[in-house]
Amino acid sequence: MKVADINWDTWIPDETATLMFIIKDDRILLIRKKRGLGAGKINGPGGRLEPGESPQECAVRETREELLINPLNVEFRGELFFHAEDMPRIHGYVFTASDYEGTPTETEEAIPLWFSIDDIPYAEMWEDDKFWLPQVIAGQVVHAWFTFAGESVLDRKVTIREV
Repeated sequence: MKVADINWDTWIPDETATLMFIIKDDRILLIRKKRGLGAGKINGPGGRLEPGESPQECAVRETREELLINPLNVEFRGELFFHAEDMPRIHGYVFTASDYEGTPTETEEAIPLWFSIDDIPYAEMWEDDKFWLPQVIAGQVVHAWFTFAGESVLDRKVTIREV
């Protein structure tokens, strides 16, 4: 299925979720997810929006819950739209933070992992990440649409704007 085959104006996600990437001193804080969708994969902390919660509030809360830290200097970095017939359809919001309070700590949900910006383990992440995360790290704002079958990207459209 192609991105252009979907009427994104009437498309309704099954879930709305967030991702947070803490980028500090040429390193990025990621997690190995321990449960739920994507268990075993490396990603940024994040999760589903709760009723009445803004995407940024969700991203901060999820980072606190998953790593026991408080992200600082949070900035919006984009929106992601994932369409699949065999997985939840997800509308995601992406944020970065340049600092944090606390000590990244393993929880029941996640194992904290630091990587050099130049050594991100894309082979252990969702396949789409390599198409938009480098731009987010570079400080750009992305809007991206993906179609998936299983865990494979079928098609993509990624737009980028400078901040």
